[in-house]
Amino acid sequence: MVVVERRAMPRREGRPRGSLEREVLACLASAGRPLTAAQVQMEIGGDLAYTTVMTTLSRLHGKGALERTPAGRAYEYSLAGGAEQARSNMKAHQMLKLLDEDSDRAGVLSRFVSELTPEDARLLADLLGPQAGEGQRRET
Repeated sequence: MVVVERRAMPRREGRPRGSLEREVLACLASAGRPLTAAQVQMEIGGDLAYTTVMTTLSRLHGKGALERTPAGRAYEYSLAGGAEQARSNMKAHQMLKLLDEDSDRAGVLSRFVSELTPEDARLLADLLGPQAGEGQRRET
């Protein structure tokens, strides 16, 4: 019987979570104009595969951080409402995703609201305005 020693493959050091998304957002913000995936890939440089850049752009679009418009056979991507709005859209997406993961929505929201500062509670009440308590649901 022949015994073959298995060696662990060396691990590639990965990027910190979310850093590629931040790089793509920064790239689009500094460009000041819509870019295709190929243009983003060129601007960011490094050894990123086109498919990696394309996947990141698609995910950011899905999170509401980017807008895309057809440009020939590709899309051009731009920040949805500017850099601050793009970041806000991503945070809101994360919050909704976390909320969707729990079956006790009322408990999660109750706890969240109880931890708000008075200023944030007023801001939330102002944002909800007349629709507060009317059972308005977000579209999915």
